[in-house]
Amino acid sequence: MTTLRIATFNLENFDETAPGERPSLAERIALMRPQIIRLRADVACFQEVNGQERPGVPRALLALQELLDGTNLEGATVVSTKPEDNAVYNERNLVVVSRLPVLAHRQLRNELVAAPIYQRLTAVPADPQPIEIGVERPIFHVELDLGGGQRLHVINVHLKSKIPTPIPGQMIDTYTWRTADAWAEGAFISSMKRMGQALEVRRLVDQILDGEPTARIVVAGDFNAEPDEIPVMAIRGNVEDTGNGDLATRVLVPIEQTVPQSSRYTLFHQGRGDMLDHMLVTRNLLAHYRGSEIHNEVLHDESVSFAVDRKFPESDHAPVVATFDLD
Repeated sequence: MTTLRIATFNLENFDETAPGERPSLAERIALMRPQIIRLRADVACFQEVNGQERPGVPRALLALQELLDGTNLEGATVVSTKPEDNAVYNERNLVVVSRLPVLAHRQLRNELVAAPIYQRLTAVPADPQPIEIGVERPIFHVELDLGGGQRLHVINVHLKSKIPTPIPGQMIDTYTWRTADAWAEGAFISSMKRMGQALEVRRLVDQILDGEPTARIVVAGDFNAEPDEIPVMAIRGNVEDTGNGDLATRVLVPIEQTVPQSSRYTLFHQGRGDMLDHMLVTRNLLAHYRGSEIHNEVLHDESVSFAVDRKFPESDHAPVVATFDLD
């Protein structure tokens, strides 16, 4: 029997900082490396990992490598989303770090779901024609070798936030909108992007199951949605929603449901704990599931006044860990 620990953790724009700027990378690592050690993860899905550049070499995940030094993930295989030039993105890479062999990986962005075409109502000047509402971030599918001819499909996600998408001519400054209807339209556009990603994840899950009906699949990451919100429900595919009992084996189960309600949150916002980071698994993994942890003891309220990064260098998200015993 092999114990397998899988974690998901939004590192919140994990990056280097300019000399003299705070929090420095060293200050962030001093608080966050103990969090990585505590995960004891065999597989870790990270979101919001920024890339760093050095003269003469491609952009790489240098800050993340420094964070992992001295943990059980030091030296593990690291795969991430990448632009076409085969470096990494400057900001918000999706990363999977694995002590299991990596068999394959790919990223998808509007490949299984075409970007909607939409004409904005409040843009100034008005859009001369409809525009494409594509998503900014891909989803990341990694196949891992469990041994004995078995594989594990890990899908790392970071769905669009609920922050309204800016609309031309409607922003007084970064945080101030000219009109309420423009703010509402910006929120509507963001919801389209978030649901487009969720639909692409669900289509990917079904695509995998079409080719491998007994596939073991984990979808993990920052969903920017609560458990009962439509993006999460769309990915889960509950029989209660589809009305089709023949699809029961394709349902994805949120492992957070075994965590007591009082501790079931990964972000503090306006005094309330929100469960925005999830891990959904195929039902065939439930036979091996042994429990979950949410490491939220030191979460700060990222929405309160003066909750600046200098005072809170750690991430404003809590890690989620699930343990499985696999044959």
